[in-house]
Amino acid sequence: MHLAALIALAVALIVGGCSSGSQDQTVVRFWAMGREGEVVAQLVPEFERTHRGIHVKIQQLPWSAAHEKLLTAFAGNATPDVGQLGNTWIPEFVALHALAPLDAQVTASPAIDRHDYFAGIWDTNVVDGGLYGIPWYVDTRILFYRRDLLAQAGFSVPPRSWFELQQMLAAIKARAGADRYSILLPINEFEPLLVLALQQDEPLLRDGGRWGNFESAGFRRALRFYVEMFRHGWAPPLTDASVSNVWNEFSRGYFCFYISGPWNIGEFKHRLPAEQQDSWMTAPLPGPDGPGASIAGGSSLVVFDTSHVKGAAWQWIEYLSNPDVQRHFHELTGDLPPRRTAWSEGKLMQDAYSQAFRDQLERVKPAPKVPEWERIADAMRLVAEQTVFGALSVDEAASELDARTNQILEKRRWMLDRKGGL
Repeated sequence: MHLAALIALAVALIVGGCSSGSQDQTVVRFWAMGREGEVVAQLVPEFERTHRGIHVKIQQLPWSAAHEKLLTAFAGNATPDVGQLGNTWIPEFVALHALAPLDAQVTASPAIDRHDYFAGIWDTNVVDGGLYGIPWYVDTRILFYRRDLLAQAGFSVPPRSWFELQQMLAAIKARAGADRYSILLPINEFEPLLVLALQQDEPLLRDGGRWGNFESAGFRRALRFYVEMFRHGWAPPLTDASVSNVWNEFSRGYFCFYISGPWNIGEFKHRLPAEQQDSWMTAPLPGPDGPGASIAGGSSLVVFDTSHVKGAAWQWIEYLSNPDVQRHFHELTGDLPPRRTAWSEGKLMQDAYSQAFRDQLERVKPAPKVPEWERIADAMRLVAEQTVFGALSVDEAASELDARTNQILEKRRWMLDRKGGL
């Protein structure tokens, strides 16, 4: 046999051997974002040890580019098997028919109990009655506050209603003087106003998400309450960029209350001086007449419909959904687990600052589940800013926001009406 033929035969044998070995292993492609994408790799070895024959290949995406990357992958039929999706993105990818429904998998799974999940965060994954994601971690908003400043103003416990909050804001401002404030509400953030709006009985959109509902009595009540905090001088009309360092300003008493998320527990523990570690605490958000709702945010795990390894992909999701794994993931990232049993033991249960989040998670609500929601939220922020600076009255702002929202939803109405007529 000629030398060239021998080489060709050797190469063929090597390639054939490699192909045989790779056929024994199922590769699950997983796209994850930001810090979670970095950390989740630490969970892979134990999964692969307990799930022989499955290999998880992780691709990390920056949050700033993730949405565009996912849409590009969908257009090119190159989506991964499993992906991390921000909860507000799920309706968009459901509308594109990009996600596999998961109701049957959950029904058959001994590992995932939907009743163990906080109801509001589970609901973010339900679109038109179908389940398309499993919550991975929860992001919501609560009050961070200086309890020493609150005590100096004459109050021993944080507010439980809007009326109590107003009393406290007025008393704190009276003591603080002209150059300090009661609460920080950065006007470039829509979340504080959204929280107040979600605490109302009326939905933010009506008629199946076809039209805005911002002229409702509930939203106007929420917007009025929000704007009055600026007009009374309780909150400075600033963006977060205008505050040089939120933690330093919190430390020096520039404000007493701050609406923020779980990542700031670690930040305040790290950035506030040791002598102030006993001077701050967290509390659930007050509502109009008692404990209030907050945002059901965070990320979920989805299976893309084009995946050819859906069974293995589901096993990876089941593993990440295990309460013990979720507790470990919290220790690595600070992300809040979406399952109640994950809160039942360990460091999370013992952390005093996290208990307000545990309480709040029983009262979280999803934002409107339409693909256009992020554009509507941006319009809400812009209109609210105009109202804070006096360019619009509350009623004018509600009317303007409905007009902008209705324009954003024009294509949705056309598609839904056309679908209904087919």
